[in-house]
Amino acid sequence: MRSSAVHAFELVPPPVDLPERAAALRADVRTFLAQERAVGAWQPRVDAWLSGWDERFSQELGRRGWLGMTTPTEYGGHGRSPLDRYVVTEELLAAGAPVAAHWAADRQIGPSLIRFGTDEQRRRFLPGIAAGEVFFGIGMSEPDAGSDLASVRTRAEKVAGGWSLTGTKVWTSGAHRAHAFFALARSGPRDESDRHAGLTQFIVELDAPGVTVRPIPLLTGAHHFNEVVFDGVFVADSMVLGEVGAGWRQVTSELAFERSGPERFLSTFPLLEALLAEIGRGELDAGLRRDLGALVARLWTLRRMSLAVAGSLESGHAPELAAAVVKDLGTRFENEVVEAARLLLAIPPDPQAATGYPRLLADAVLHAPGFTLRGGTTEVLRGIVARGMGLR
Repeated sequence: MRSSAVHAFELVPPPVDLPERAAALRADVRTFLAQERAVGAWQPRVDAWLSGWDERFSQELGRRGWLGMTTPTEYGGHGRSPLDRYVVTEELLAAGAPVAAHWAADRQIGPSLIRFGTDEQRRRFLPGIAAGEVFFGIGMSEPDAGSDLASVRTRAEKVAGGWSLTGTKVWTSGAHRAHAFFALARSGPRDESDRHAGLTQFIVELDAPGVTVRPIPLLTGAHHFNEVVFDGVFVADSMVLGEVGAGWRQVTSELAFERSGPERFLSTFPLLEALLAEIGRGELDAGLRRDLGALVARLWTLRRMSLAVAGSLESGHAPELAAAVVKDLGTRFENEVVEAARLLLAIPPDPQAATGYPRLLADAVLHAPGFTLRGGTTEVLRGIVARGMGLR
């Protein structure tokens, strides 16, 4: 069994559990991606939703109506459903396309502006997000705080006409290129009886006076993480997101978008696909077939769970517990793909390779340490799940 080995582990997701319109949309996206690949516009990469910054590509998606899909038309969007957006997102991730430039803005900034933003904020930012021309980061984690957002120490002090922000955010992907980000800061005194009280979200423009962006390079030498320092940064009252003091409630609803999407298990999909292609060139023994079958079965299970969350979001719910489960299990799966690629083939990683399996493997190995951190550490997420099940 040779060429048929890959077919036996076919990874193309059928649209059986999506609306009928999804099939035509999926075909359009695949045609576009094939055309892009044919002219060499980009090469597939592992973790491309974090590291593949390509503003031309984002603008092309915007031109085709594939950004801001769930944004109302009055704000420059397309008024489509989260499931339509899911189809586009799934295809982009599976292809390893360079989506980092628009990623945070399209995934969670836009929905948060729609839910909590003022009309002025929506009209200022949403049309540019939908066009792939306005890019955002996320300012949640801090040194010594990480996933424990109740411990953030960035301070927001009330001043005439606005707020003065002082503090530091870390792991802010794309901050050196983005136009703005949401910053979670303590706007009221700390209350030990309610550690989540007194937090507020602010829209901070990253070229504002007092903002310093410092790179945090990866092991590869690539740069997408940053440290962002505020030194008395003025933020006008008009750039407060939602209610003063309601930041924790807003952030937790936002995290449902961040934790449940297909990027939580498709980050390493280009490597898995390349692994199956390489293995398909030879004979498959029963043990190898079983191991690969189990890996692909877990992929499909995660996909159905993620789709279920997308369906809940479409209904107006933000299922924190289910999103945490998707993120935790997705992290395990990402690492399982890397381990399978390392153990099942005697092809070493090569970060100097321009394309192909050795380069995909090298990127995956070097990015893997971050899998358990982004979107919340594994330990914190399991705590959320345990609390949701009444176990703590």
